[in-house]
Amino acid sequence: MMSAAVLALSSCSKLGKLSSDNFTVTPTPLEAVGGQVPATINGTFPVKYMKKKAQVTVTPVLKYQGGEAEGQSATFQGEKVEGNATTIRYKAGGTYAMKTNFAYIEPMLSSELYARFDAKLGKKTVSIPEVKIGYGVLATSQLLNRCNITGATAPDGYQRIIAQKQEANIKFLINQANLRASELNNISVKDLGKILKEINDNTETRALQNIEVSAYASPDGKYNFNEKLAEKRQNVSSDYLKGELKKIRMKADVDTKYTAEDWDGFQELVSKSNLQDKEIILRVLSMYQEPEEREQQISNMSEVYTDIKESILPELRRARLIVNYEVIGRSDEQILEQYQQDPSKLSVEEMVYGANKLTKDEATRKQWNETIAKQYPSDYRALNNMAQQAIAAGNTEVANNYLKQAASVSKNAPEVNTNLALLALKNGDVNAAETYLAKGSGSDTFKEVMGNLNIAKGNYTQAASDLAGTYSNSAALAQILAKDYTSAKKTLAAIKNADAITSYLQAVLAARTNDTTTLASALKSAIQQDATLAARAANDLEFAKYASIIKGIIK
Repeated sequence: MMSAAVLALSSCSKLGKLSSDNFTVTPTPLEAVGGQVPATINGTFPVKYMKKKAQVTVTPVLKYQGGEAEGQSATFQGEKVEGNATTIRYKAGGTYAMKTNFAYIEPMLSSELYARFDAKLGKKTVSIPEVKIGYGVLATSQLLNRCNITGATAPDGYQRIIAQKQEANIKFLINQANLRASELNNISVKDLGKILKEINDNTETRALQNIEVSAYASPDGKYNFNEKLAEKRQNVSSDYLKGELKKIRMKADVDTKYTAEDWDGFQELVSKSNLQDKEIILRVLSMYQEPEEREQQISNMSEVYTDIKESILPELRRARLIVNYEVIGRSDEQILEQYQQDPSKLSVEEMVYGANKLTKDEATRKQWNETIAKQYPSDYRALNNMAQQAIAAGNTEVANNYLKQAASVSKNAPEVNTNLALLALKNGDVNAAETYLAKGSGSDTFKEVMGNLNIAKGNYTQAASDLAGTYSNSAALAQILAKDYTSAKKTLAAIKNADAITSYLQAVLAARTNDTTTLASALKSAIQQDATLAARAANDLEFAKYASIIKGIIK
């Protein structure tokens, strides 16, 4: 009887084992999302398990080769324990849910999740064996770290052919069509003559498109008289231009037209004026279409009509002389030739254009960019573009140095900020990437970097939308993670510079769509291109159902 009593007392003084049946983990297997491994653990304390004076702390632990990571703990207590932990009743038992999170590292690809216990019964520490409750981490999202992301290139503003227009105005007195010397000597007419001579003397860099004369009469008086008057103004202005062309021996046609009553010009000048009743005048123009009716209604506004005659109508008695021409810049061949002879004679736009569009290899392009940076130190583009080259070559430290210099010149340049976001993303600093990318709108790879940022944040559907139309590994990865397998297959097939990660993603896609033939060939190709992928494939839960195939490829 004494032995039985001691045994009974001993049993009451300890807490029993828990088993995996007391736990469920979501998701199973675990999955890396946004660089983290989140999990929700639902646990059960069985009936008559939690002694009234017991206190149990449950800690999730993710074990992997070479180490382990602890998640967020939760503490539970018996009915007679004074504390703030969740109380579990002895006779009823109880359930609980706890959320935890682990920062992902590569060894977690092959890992096991345990529940570890720290328990006390009164003041005495008791032992509860830890329990395996989950396994592995599906880490396909982490392939983003192996995807090459294109850096942003600062563009040139070079246009070889630029359309230009030179305009002059000749004003006439009321009811007259004679050219006054004061008008022919005004600055706009003089400048028009200079442009015509410049075009005629520089046919390699200037090209005349056409010469126009548009003559007008103001919308007051009889229409028939105004029509004849506008035509006379057209003719005398055209004759004047033809005479000027003859002086410089320039052969060109003059296109002419006239407008009897310039109501459009009248409406424009009134709308820009400070006339007291301009809104009423504009309303009259919209209500009446007949010229005589319009003129009558406006002339009836005696108070304002005097101002119209003095400030509006004289401006409409005119002829517009317009020269449309093109400025022709250096051809590609001329830019290359000038660069070899003396790059200092090239404009910054020609230089950036040459570096971006005319160089055939990255080494030559870098030489151009170095020359630009030296020749135009206040322009950020060459520094940014050398950073873009360094990113493409995998030299992130060099890229970062160039970007710091570029930012010191133009801290708000969208390409600089997009590239800084890209580097932050490569370093796993999602917050910094977001901050930089907020100032990157307008760069050529903004949407691509934004898509990669959303992959890193776990926003897979948005990432796939951002990367729509982009044929890259990260675009395919976003589509796989968003479970858009049809689009992912098309994207992978369209990637021009396919690499080991392209093949590995094809293998992942094949595993998810039960295509064992493609799985085997794609994974074999991936490992042939990058032997380090063999170790990943051996532990990758994407291929868990195909262990025999994987083993045959890796052996």
